[in-house]
Parts: sequence; C-alpha cells; structure tokens
Amino acid sequence: MDSIIDRRQQPRGKNLGNRQRFLRRARSHIRRSIRENLRERGVSDADQGGAVAIPEDEVHEPQFGQDPDAGARERVLPGNRDFVEGDRIQRPEGGQGGGSQGSDSGEGEDSFTFELSREEFLDVFFEDLELPDLVKSRVSGESAAEPRRAGFTTTGPPVRMSLERTMRHSMARRVALGRPTQAAVEAMERELEDLRSGRIQPADGRAAETRIAELEAMLTRAQERRRTVPFIDPIDLRYSHVESVPKPVSQAVMFCLMDVSGSMDEAMKDLAKRFFILLHLFLKREYERVELVFIRHTQYAQEVDEEAFFHSRQTGGTIVSSAFDEMLRVIDERYPVDDWNIYLAQASDGDNWPQDLDRCPRVLSEQVLPLCQYGAYVEVARGAAAGAGLLGGGNSDLWRSYDAVTQQHEHFARRRIADPGDIFPVFQDLFRRKGVTT
Repeated sequence: MDSIIDRRQQPRGKNLGNRQRFLRRARSHIRRSIRENLRERGVSDADQGGAVAIPEDEVHEPQFGQDPDAGARERVLPGNRDFVEGDRIQRPEGGQGGGSQGSDSGEGEDSFTFELSREEFLDVFFEDLELPDLVKSRVSGESAAEPRRAGFTTTGPPVRMSLERTMRHSMARRVALGRPTQAAVEAMERELEDLRSGRIQPADGRAAETRIAELEAMLTRAQERRRTVPFIDPIDLRYSHVESVPKPVSQAVMFCLMDVSGSMDEAMKDLAKRFFILLHLFLKREYERVELVFIRHTQYAQEVDEEAFFHSRQTGGTIVSSAFDEMLRVIDERYPVDDWNIYLAQASDGDNWPQDLDRCPRVLSEQVLPLCQYGAYVEVARGAAAGAGLLGGGNSDLWRSYDAVTQQHEHFARRRIADPGDIFPVFQDLFRRKGVTT
C-alpha cells in the first residue's frame, strides 16, 4: 500500500500554525508532563518553559493510503515448494515474543520530547482556572477606555466608510431626484434603433417619425438628468462612528497569609512559597485589575512586600488570628467591600497557640469570610501527615478548629499539601472554573 506523508516546510520556517495544532492535539499529555515537571522545579523557575515528553504513539503523522476494499487490482505472489492453496500453517515453535535474551539488531523510538516556550507553558498551566464569583464591578478612572460603536457620521477616515449605508443613502437620493437608471436609458436606445431600422412600428399606431422624435427628446432629458444627478454624492457618504467609553472593571484583591513561625521548617516553607508563587503567576497573568497583599505572621502579623514575603527569614511563635486582624485592617483602609472582590489564601502547618484556637475560627467565620468572595486554606503537612486525603481526616489543631467554618461557609475550602507533586492538583482543584471537570 502506498502512503503519502506531507513533510513540506512552510516558507522561512513559519510553522506557528502547525505548532499550535500539535499542542491542541497533545494537550492532555502535555498537561500531565507539566504536572510532573512541577515536582522538580524550584521557586525561581516555576514560570519558565522547558522540555516536555509525550508518548511516541500520540504523535503519529497523518497518512493517506489506498482503500483496500475499493477498486480492482491484480496481484502476482511468489510461489513456494511447501504449501498450496488451502494448507494450514503451523505456529512456529516458541510462540510469539516473550524472549529473555537480547538482540544484536533492531530499532525503537523513545518518547517524543520538545520545548515549550514560557507563554505556551503558562497557557497550558492555567487553562480552565478562574477566581470564583468575580462579580463586583465599578468604573475606575485608571482603567482604559473601551471603543464602542455609536452610529454613523458624514465624515471620517476612508477605512471606516460604511458601503452599505452609503449606497442606501445614494439610492434614496437618486430615486427622490428622478435619476433614470442605466437599464431605462438602454431600453430607450434599443427601441429608437429598432424604429429607425424599421424592425418595429409604434404599438399605438402612430407614425414612426413621431415616436422617434419623442424618444430622442426623452433620451436627451434622461442623459442630462444622469449628468446632473451623480450616482454617488458627498452627502451620501456615511462612516462608522466609534466612541471611547469607560469600561466597568472587576477589581479584586487577593490576601496571601503565610505562617512563618518556628514550627514551619524550611521544607514546609518551601511548599507554601511554591503555592503562593503559583497563585501570584496565575493572578498577574490572567487578570488586569487584581492586587495582591502579602501578610506574614508569627505571633505578630505584618503586611510586607513581595520580596520580604518570599525571602525574609523571620520566625517566632504562632498566633494565626493576628493575620486575620492585619487583613481586616488593610481592608478597612484601602479596599471598600462594595467596590472590591476580596479573596483569601492562607497557608500554615496547622499549629496554633492553644489560647487562640477559639478566637481564630470565630474571627475567620464572623468577620473575614463575610467580606470575601472565596477563601482557601492550604495546610502544609509533613509527608505521611497528609495521607488522610485532601478533605477531612486532618488532626492538626487549626484543621480541627476550621471544621465548623467549612460547614457554615460554602465559599471556604481546605486542602493539604505534603510534597511538590501535590501543589498543582490542589491549586487546580481550588480555582477550577465552574462547569469544568478534570
């Protein structure tokens, strides 16, 4: 069977269209490979592209072949001395495959590996994710104006000329001013030529000379009218008009609360940082008007900048409610609840000062979550401590104190992270777009 494989290269290496089609075909395998890559990535290179590998079976080239059941063909097969038509061939001794010894020849193919750019990597990484219930909008003076169609005008650049509207006004003017059509002029010219040649006679019985004189006068007036009434006049021109109007912008602020107390060792802090870096990349890439507020806490909480949040070595005791107090202070000073969509992301190892175990969930439930569109608590566990699963079964002090909170507030979620491989599934689970399934 003949096969045709198209390996033509696009001129000057312009293969962007082919690359995008390939990424769409192999998207599920690319997502799986990216998830595995996250296990090995450090905090600083979480947003970089890189090599991904997918099974060779998934990248077969399209082939065109002859239909074996169509057409007519003749075959000449080589003969042999051992078999004739109808003989049954015995199975070779040893069966098929299963040999344990190596071979001194043969071929094979490894997994197909290729490089993803940073933009391609992030496109796949964050697809089907969103901030839940992003509904509060207002007209912000800092937002860019949005162009909007606003009817038609009689002046404008040529590129915005509306041919349909221009021709509509031209036709209405020509009809109103009685401009004869080209078809009407041609009909009079044909009748005049037929009368002059004697091929026809006037239908009303008049003399041919009388009708000829009448047609000549009518034709003169029609041609004069066509000259004085143009087909297109400047007053017919219409241009699409576009106005810039303020665009309502959905504003959101994400509060990132991270426990940096002494009970959080470096490995646990690294997991928490990885989660927040992933969240930071997601928000900055997908949303235009999203601000981030970074709050670190020990027994005291403090709003810090991005550099201090990810790299400061501050440590101490643990009072979780101090972070909520700091969050409420910032909201009261800078983020009116009527104008801002407020989100919460908290990361901790689950330890808390015993005297704070009652106040912490109360502040969260009664003061913080009523202001939030969505809240997420990520507990950074040590290895087997997360073996109970993503939901329920936790035995840390903070996890148990949040049991009542999760029952009272449907927009509050809890998850556990034990190693880098858990980060992406948990992140995807927390911020998956509604209606999208894995």
